[in-house]
Amino acid sequence: MLRKFLHPTNTKRILFFLFGDIALSFFSIYIAFLLRFNFAVPDVYWMGMGKMALVLVPLKIVSFYFFHLYFIVWRFFGFVEYKKLIYAHLVAYGAFSALFLFFSDFFLPFPRSVIGIDMFLSLTLLGFFRGSKRFFAYETKYHDKKALVCGANDKTIALIKSSKAQEIPYAIEAIIDENYAGNYFSDIKVYPKGEMARLIDRYGIDALLLAKELTQKELNELLRYAKSLGIEEIKKAAILQEDAAPKLKNISIEDLLARRPKDLDKAAIASFIKEKTVLITGAGGSIGSELARQCGVFGAKKILLLDNSEYNLYSIEQELQEYSIAALLKNIVDKESLQEVFATYRIDVVLHAAAYKHVPLCEENVDEAVKNNVLGTKNVIDLAIEYDVEKFVLISTDKAVRPTNVMGTTKRICELYAQNVPTRKTQIVAVRFGNVLGSSGSVIPKFQRQIASGGPLTVTHPEITRYFMLIPEACQLVLQAATLGKGGEVFVLDMGEPVKIADLARRMIELSGKEDIEILYTGLRKGEKLYEELLIDESDASTKYESIFVAKRTYYPIEKLQEDIDTLLETKHKRPQLQKIVPEAKLLPSK
Repeated sequence: MLRKFLHPTNTKRILFFLFGDIALSFFSIYIAFLLRFNFAVPDVYWMGMGKMALVLVPLKIVSFYFFHLYFIVWRFFGFVEYKKLIYAHLVAYGAFSALFLFFSDFFLPFPRSVIGIDMFLSLTLLGFFRGSKRFFAYETKYHDKKALVCGANDKTIALIKSSKAQEIPYAIEAIIDENYAGNYFSDIKVYPKGEMARLIDRYGIDALLLAKELTQKELNELLRYAKSLGIEEIKKAAILQEDAAPKLKNISIEDLLARRPKDLDKAAIASFIKEKTVLITGAGGSIGSELARQCGVFGAKKILLLDNSEYNLYSIEQELQEYSIAALLKNIVDKESLQEVFATYRIDVVLHAAAYKHVPLCEENVDEAVKNNVLGTKNVIDLAIEYDVEKFVLISTDKAVRPTNVMGTTKRICELYAQNVPTRKTQIVAVRFGNVLGSSGSVIPKFQRQIASGGPLTVTHPEITRYFMLIPEACQLVLQAATLGKGGEVFVLDMGEPVKIADLARRMIELSGKEDIEILYTGLRKGEKLYEELLIDESDASTKYESIFVAKRTYYPIEKLQEDIDTLLETKHKRPQLQKIVPEAKLLPSK
């Protein structure tokens, strides 16, 4: 029964603070008069003290309610809440001063200096009253783990605050930061990073909390060093909203591999997308859906989401309800149905992400791969030209460079068509990049599933390498490259250094903490390369952005290309015709 009575509720909290404020307000007025008269209040002023309390206390209660001070959870009271308390006092005491000015006869005899003294006392008493729970209880509670914070900034202050309020299960013992070494953050000392080993040993540190952004290289070095010192638990802090507890996340493989471009020009992207009607094919896929999100962020007037997968289209449609969108369940192979879209909407930009991309599946289903990737792309390009679309952007792949598989060859044919078709008013460009982290066909989700089931991790070859980039950064660079295009270019994104898939597997095993998981080599799959390339010719040109290059243009007489594509679509034996259109391809013969 007692436990139920003591259990906190909103009503109990409001009543508790209401009665506390009333009692402390009467007390502060009494002390103010004592101080004013050197602890000997003349009898004539007792009536004025009572009248002051009768008027001022209700004014304070109303003001506190107006500033929502009765709806703040006790243990979350901080500087922002204290600022509200100051505002509430200014309003209440300002109103009381106005009443005293206009109705002074009611209060006399009354010493005006008491108003200022009482306001100062009230702020002190009521502020301490509200902060007392954190001061006495939450500052000294026990934590299961001891942590070292890397970085001294606003996130660090938030981490310390959350630690003292028991919102995170870590007691923060020290901070590492070269710039603030020797200083204190909330009574916790900051040390140079050279002190890390000594601090870990001195305090018995269990975890490392990252409060600042680190480069890929810095993060990899820090993780290796921390693990060499026996620290396995490493988390990064993110503040999702002001005054909320920081969210702690495990370091992911994306953090270690992500190449973050330094020359991202968001102003150029916004200028390109803002107030435009944008059609995105393959809008439910990993790339298409992120392009749709970016178009929303950069102010597209209308976003046309086109996909032949009902579930994928539904998912992205539900996510982007805040924007002006249209969900179009269509297949790019059906030109007549696709034409309805171009006839209905005045489209300014087409972002063509629809394609079959899974290499082994395309090897097993050549006819469908050719139909979807080549015919589908040709349909979208032809309609864009027919309806005077301002710009068409083809999403291509590094597998189109000296392809060894059907998928890469079909994408190279799309590039050739985009470069050589007569475009009238439409500027057609292609953007070529490698693997994106976390996409539906990426190796990372597969490794995550294999780790969860206890392994082994299957890698095709010990030396196989791939380029990787985060999906949002890749899509932003796609849009940025499109701003440069005048028509006919194949832009190539700088993907950084290639990564060995075997090394990727080892890092993911390390991050999982399951060191006993094995790596099993299964052999290269059909059409799979050991190494991917982004450029055919090293002399390909740079642009004003160091993250974007331009591939050398390949001329292919359009009449000949049209004829060769028609033959490709009609013939039963497609591999020889694919090889004819893309001579540099090295395709395996069909079985």
